[in-house]
Amino acid sequence: MAKVASFLVSGESVKVVVAEVPADADEPISIEFDETWNLQSGAREPALNFLHQRCASFLKEQKIPSVVLKASAVSRAPASLALLHSAELRGVIIAAAASQAEVKSLSKSAMSRTYGNRKVDEYVNDDAFWDEKTEGAALRKGSREAAMLIIASRKA
Repeated sequence: MAKVASFLVSGESVKVVVAEVPADADEPISIEFDETWNLQSGAREPALNFLHQRCASFLKEQKIPSVVLKASAVSRAPASLALLHSAELRGVIIAAAASQAEVKSLSKSAMSRTYGNRKVDEYVNDDAFWDEKTEGAALRKGSREAAMLIIASRKA
């Protein structure tokens, strides 16, 4: 079994899921950790630095050798400040993770193409899928997409 962490950056927060992943891709992953890290209020630069340190320390302390992140996606709309801030935070998390582990990024569209025959959102909303594909600690519904990164990375 290998320990894998997943980071899903959205806005000013990061969903963090850690799972033990069996070598057999048909066996369920075992959820060990499911938490959200929020960017601290106040000046942005020290808050980004704090999350960088938190991420790197977490991976080192938990001895997690592999990380999968949700990749940036192309938007047809003009880039808003919120989108740019989210991309900035994603870059901070990628840099921190890469300082401690092997990092892989997966886009939602790549997950839909390489895993199964449904779109990611259909898997996220399928309770039976999660009962079959996960065990261990409770997984919040809002963290399913982060866990899906771990599941899909096994076949990508």
